Amino acid sequence: MATQAIDSRVGNRDMAINPWVVAIAVMAGTFMEVLDTTVVNVSLPHIAGSLSATPEEATWALTSYLVANAIILPMTGWLANYFGRKRLLMASVTGFTIASFFCGLAPNLPMLIIFRVIQGAAGGGLQPLSQAILLEVFPPAERGKAMAFWALGIVVAPLLGPVLGGWLTDSYSWRWIFYINIPIGVIALVMTSMFVFDPSYIKRKSQSIDYFGMGFLVIGIGALQIMLDKGQEEDWFASRFIITLAVLVVVGLTAFVIQELRTDHPVVDLRVFRIRTYATGVFLMTVLGFVLYGSTVLIPLLLQTLLGYPALQAGIAMLPRGLGSFLAMPIVGLLMTKIESRRMLMAGILFSSLSYYSFAHLNMAVGYWDFFWPLILQGASIGLVFIPLTTITNDPVPKEEMGNATSLFNLMRNIGASIGIATVTTILTRNQQMHTNILGEHVNSFSPAAQNMLQGVRSALMAQGVDAATATQQANAAVFGMVQQQAAIMSYNDVFRLLMILFMALLPLVFLMRKPKHQAGAGEIAMH
Repeated sequence: MATQAIDSRVGNRDMAINPWVVAIAVMAGTFMEVLDTTVVNVSLPHIAGSLSATPEEATWALTSYLVANAIILPMTGWLANYFGRKRLLMASVTGFTIASFFCGLAPNLPMLIIFRVIQGAAGGGLQPLSQAILLEVFPPAERGKAMAFWALGIVVAPLLGPVLGGWLTDSYSWRWIFYINIPIGVIALVMTSMFVFDPSYIKRKSQSIDYFGMGFLVIGIGALQIMLDKGQEEDWFASRFIITLAVLVVVGLTAFVIQELRTDHPVVDLRVFRIRTYATGVFLMTVLGFVLYGSTVLIPLLLQTLLGYPALQAGIAMLPRGLGSFLAMPIVGLLMTKIESRRMLMAGILFSSLSYYSFAHLNMAVGYWDFFWPLILQGASIGLVFIPLTTITNDPVPKEEMGNATSLFNLMRNIGASIGIATVTTILTRNQQMHTNILGEHVNSFSPAAQNMLQGVRSALMAQGVDAATATQQANAAVFGMVQQQAAIMSYNDVFRLLMILFMALLPLVFLMRKPKHQAGAGEIAMH
């Protein structure tokens, strides 16, 4: 009777609170955590110089955060059931905020890495916790709006990170990219304490702890994240370090899957993948993470290395994608009550493919507006993909399993992002070498066009008073520079073409997903 009375009070308390207040409470901390995955990127050279480290050493400030974050993500559902969701959410926000403060104070690189590990581990649960809470506090028919609000933070925050990081670093100091988290964290903590409550079915469970599962998870996911982050830098499998990590990944994740399927109390319940719609949706989200974050790295790199944009200006040039998402997501959330979700998902895939098709035909004469409109389209199409996909995927999952399901959903998106970044940077480097060799073969003494170009550059230099020998040397260097530029833009086109093909290949998989049971809109025509 006492338990029933408590459950009743919790239920009444939840009903009395406007779900949008709860949404703001949980998304404040989540936005802050997601922002920190990219806000450090443009500040790494400043961090290296300030802490007497090399740029390569400074990248561990980013890698350490991502590794700790990836390890905690899949365990979030179990941790919420063991400690209580509200208690875990408050502990995560508190830990993240305190770690941010000490990151800003770090006197050397080892201390910064230690606090970044703590920051990543504390923040690892915020994405799945916020998603699970929003899916519960909003009525089923309004889940589209809830996921639009959630997606706005998850998608826009990484795009704003480089811009905010560049501005804070240039205007103040790199330490302020961490200090800015403190007031946001305090606000999130106060609002969580006041407005977020555990549902009745989440109670602290006194059950055996799956220590073996946790250990295998730490080894497998940790090694995978480090391997993906350092692979290109170490020349992949030419490095013993990468080979060792690859072995740890295979052994750790294989043992983890076997352990989780055999134990009665798994730290990550993989049986949720028996739900076909959920399993398909997680795969689609993994590919979406691959493409989205891969292109997030590609475009600023293209702007800076080939077109000469400063880091901050490159970040600003990326803002149209965030603007497109910001404008489209509320509209998509409203349309979710009128149009069948899978139709919107297919439209989003097609529009995204079109935006990557535009980027696959760039040349060295491109200007700002050649990026602006494709980025606007890409941002809007991300909303058309992200919101319906999130809603459809989690619709058949029972509420009791929602925390576990959202943990795996977010983990696979992040793993897809890491694989995407590693893959596109590797392909970009290898294809640039290939195109340089192919184009360079045509710059020889038997090519009239090449000789005319060399002679033209040489004559122009000699007209400026440069002696013949030096002019010849500089002309050869200038023409080779043109070859490298053309090879680079061709390799970017190759990668964008690959991303377009990947998106198009997702279309048939949409038909494997079932229409959400709680889809609103009486006049819609269902897909069968």
